[in-house]
Amino acid sequence: MPMSGRRIGRSVTSMSGPDPDIPAVEARGLAKVFGEGGAQVRALDGVDLRVARGEMVAIMGPSGSGKSTLLHIVGALEAPTSGTVSVAGRRYDGADDKALTHLRGQHIGFVFQFFNLLGSLSAEENVMLPALIAGRTDGAMRRRAAELLDVVGLGDRAAHTPAELSGGQQQRVAVARALITRPAVVFGDEPTGNLDSVSSREILELMRRAVDDLGQTIVMVTHDPSAATIADRVVFLADGRISGVEERPTIDAILDRLRVGSA
Repeated sequence: MPMSGRRIGRSVTSMSGPDPDIPAVEARGLAKVFGEGGAQVRALDGVDLRVARGEMVAIMGPSGSGKSTLLHIVGALEAPTSGTVSVAGRRYDGADDKALTHLRGQHIGFVFQFFNLLGSLSAEENVMLPALIAGRTDGAMRRRAAELLDVVGLGDRAAHTPAELSGGQQQRVAVARALITRPAVVFGDEPTGNLDSVSSREILELMRRAVDDLGQTIVMVTHDPSAATIADRVVFLADGRISGVEERPTIDAILDRLRVGSA
């Protein structure tokens, strides 16, 4: 079933929270070192990143450039060796596991390459999962889950398990799940990397609509220049450092940057 073409209503799904002048994501001087002594690998080396609320940013770079490490740190999945990082004004470098878990549950959404849905749960239950973990099981949250499934074109598949859905449909469930708690930012880790071209286009359009209709902030790691063109800005990494930024990116500009970076 194709996705719903209607706009995502701000009355139900719009962002609320801190001063819009406070960036959704801010990192300063991020460094990440793996190993010790002569075996040290510096995956990030002094990265500064600021993402405004309601902005969509793509992160690109060759293998080993540090893009996945950067996403994991700003997504509160791992700690930096040094530097500062915050989401919606909440600084969390140095936070313990309990604090990071709370931050992810309340303020961060994720869309992963391989969907990460629970096979024993229905589509609706998978969408509701972050809210259930946060103890938010009221009727309003259930209505929100139903509306999000309708928006992504799966209103009639709410009771289906992941095994009964295609890959593209599973990723639509994952996008709805990422939006359920109205996070300050959604992080995408190669969200179209496991999809065919048609499903990839549908997921990218859905993510773009979340930005345009909701003011949702999205930060996405991708290796696909076509996917990156939907972003407001592309940040390029090389050897753990930011090597360039492309505003309002075109596919030719992205390919030129990638060619320079691999030269």
